[in-house]
Amino acid sequence: MSHEREDIIHLIDQARTAGARQHQACEIIGISAKTLQRWTQPDNQQDGRLDACHQPGNRLTEFERQRIIKVANEPEHAALPPAQIVARLADKGCYIASESSFYRVLKAEKQQQHRQKSKPTRPVKKPEALTATAPNQIYSWDITYLPTQVRGLFFYLYLVMDVFSRKIVGWQVYGEESGALAADLMRDICQREGIQRQQVVLHSDNGSPMKGATMLATLQELGVIPSFSRPSVSNDNPYSESLFRTLKYRPEYPEKAFRDLLAARHWVEGFVEWYNHEHLHSSISFVTPDQRHRGEDVNILAHRREVYKQAKSEHPGRWSCDYRKWDRVEEVYLNPEKQKSIIDKNKAA
Repeated sequence: MSHEREDIIHLIDQARTAGARQHQACEIIGISAKTLQRWTQPDNQQDGRLDACHQPGNRLTEFERQRIIKVANEPEHAALPPAQIVARLADKGCYIASESSFYRVLKAEKQQQHRQKSKPTRPVKKPEALTATAPNQIYSWDITYLPTQVRGLFFYLYLVMDVFSRKIVGWQVYGEESGALAADLMRDICQREGIQRQQVVLHSDNGSPMKGATMLATLQELGVIPSFSRPSVSNDNPYSESLFRTLKYRPEYPEKAFRDLLAARHWVEGFVEWYNHEHLHSSISFVTPDQRHRGEDVNILAHRREVYKQAKSEHPGRWSCDYRKWDRVEEVYLNPEKQKSIIDKNKAA
């Protein structure tokens, strides 16, 4: 028995001798009467809560553990999981230990990972962080379905946008997914935009038209640098995903399926006209993508700042804080590093 416990028992005995009740003395000192009773029993001189060391009666012996390891590493069992090992042993009329015991012992010996002769998973890295400071530096493209009046059949909208300006620089609707069709669209865009070799990075997901031999050969010929998302990670291509949502949630988007390819192309043409030349995009300080693509947003935003400055000077009492700055977004990031994202959020807050 520890000296501290002996002192507590002695103090309580003194209190009881002086006329105090035992449960009151225990409450004051901070223990229960049941604990005091257990402490004073001659066969319970140790605190089981602190010094308890229980071992199950059916614990495997060291010999049994070594036998499990030996059997699990025999040539016929070396590539098998415990579930198959115990089944094969049972077929031979042999029982060594339970399946859970095999798992527990092999895990403790660090032999449970990749026991089967399977190809290890391929590490997938996040796409390289890219920054655009002007138009025609980073393009994002993808393909989305447009419904037809034949159930199970679709038209395919190929859409390429400039990440910096958000402008749709190229589009087309086809009746099939094809790397060759995508390559033709990219040739047309590079010609219209005057793209030089190594000027543009083209980002996309991992679809077959994006990574097909025809498309990759065309990009190499044009000097366009390909960039790809991780498999099944839509967040790696956020600009195209966001644009498709804008397209399909427009009030004018047809409630019924498109009648034919011509109807689909006609509707998309109207959407692109609205998006590029009328839509004031919130992420680029409410200018149109076409204005930003041509650099007109610099003067537009400067004019807005002067308007607000003049309004505040005429009625300063109506402004509880500084007027809106109408700042130009100078850099646009694609798949930025996490630390960069945190810094940008803190600046925005």
